[in-house]
Amino acid sequence: MSPRTTLFVVLVAAALVVAGTTPVLAQQDTPNGVTSALLQPAGTTDAGGGGTPPIQVKLGGKETLTIKGFLSATYYAQDASFDGGFGNGQNAQWPTANYESGKWFNGGDLRNTRLILAFDGPETADGWKMGAYVEGDFFGGFNGAGAFSQQQATPRLRLAFTDLTKGGTTLRIGQFWSPFFGEVPESLSHIAFPLGYGSAGMLGWRFPGVFVYQKLTPKTAKTQIQLDLAVMEGSWNGPASGELNNQTFGNVGFRGQFDAKLNFSGKDGAGNAWRLYVAGHYDQKSLNGVGNAFPAQHGQTKLNGTGAEVGGAYKIGAFLIHGNLYTTKADGQNFAALTQFGDIKDTGGWLQLGYDFTKRWSGYLFYGTVNANRNDVLEWVGATGRQKNNQAVAMVEWSLGQYQLGLEWLHDELTLANNTKLKGNQIALSTRFFL
Repeated sequence: MSPRTTLFVVLVAAALVVAGTTPVLAQQDTPNGVTSALLQPAGTTDAGGGGTPPIQVKLGGKETLTIKGFLSATYYAQDASFDGGFGNGQNAQWPTANYESGKWFNGGDLRNTRLILAFDGPETADGWKMGAYVEGDFFGGFNGAGAFSQQQATPRLRLAFTDLTKGGTTLRIGQFWSPFFGEVPESLSHIAFPLGYGSAGMLGWRFPGVFVYQKLTPKTAKTQIQLDLAVMEGSWNGPASGELNNQTFGNVGFRGQFDAKLNFSGKDGAGNAWRLYVAGHYDQKSLNGVGNAFPAQHGQTKLNGTGAEVGGAYKIGAFLIHGNLYTTKADGQNFAALTQFGDIKDTGGWLQLGYDFTKRWSGYLFYGTVNANRNDVLEWVGATGRQKNNQAVAMVEWSLGQYQLGLEWLHDELTLANNTKLKGNQIALSTRFFL
């Protein structure tokens, strides 16, 4: 085990000892960071494993430290390699090499395992409340390339931010999800890399920035409305190794990225919960790079990235329906255009249906698609660029409080700009246990 991994595990284990209690199910966070039981995906349980609160550590004053997260384990089999994309196993999204019929391989993956520390500060006399949040998983790569590296995944920082709240306004500074990161498909194997993420209709990424969340309606309103605004660091790709040191084409000047999202939520006359959101994005990249170090690309010295997205969810009794639709241009840093960088237009979306057959058993059907403009892909990426992708997933899930077990089948069909077609399947048995 690497020193960083050892330190990460030891710190959390020590915090658990200080808590002096058995871990219980902690409610999952919604994309804007506000925990809410508005829409629990079909087959999942409510916060606290039936009312029990999450672990809280008293820090000497009125402030508390809440420890939560989950352990995730997947055993999978694939008939194609997904490694040229994000990887095989829990982060597989599109196939990159076809194998002969019947040539399957298998593996185990625990990198979705997530650890979270949430600080809830006291409220001041004039109504201000402070908070902070740190979240990590183990998708930071493997500990080397030797025979034993696969069993020693490296931790990575996902989210880290401070909150300052007064009334219906929250100011967040740190690394958090862009407002384009909206609805998330239910899956026990694809969590950190959700179904369709950057491949079949789902997009968004986390950036350092300043985020403002403003509630626009009183708590008693039948329909709740909230405005999310974000100004985030610029981000893009580039030919220089300097992109590893905040010198991508998106970091030039002081332009950054600008996102806005309007959220609506409520319940219908029968008490069924629903939510809807619309989001927009704008950014500008300088293709000359930092210090004008590079010539124009394809006759252009800058790119304007734009995007629009609509999504939502509706929980009708035992049924769940949710998804999103989007269109973007030059927005690869948000995993758009099949996660490709260039002046590429694309449209995509996904839909998932869920149904609770019993208190324990649930089923889900997912379909997502992305279609990038072929001429744009040919110009900016080349003949082997990704032009279209379709993903279909079926999952059956069994839940017992904090414990979930699921069997999932994923089928993906990728079309390259040169009309080459790649197909891949993954069968995954996964478990998740909430702290």
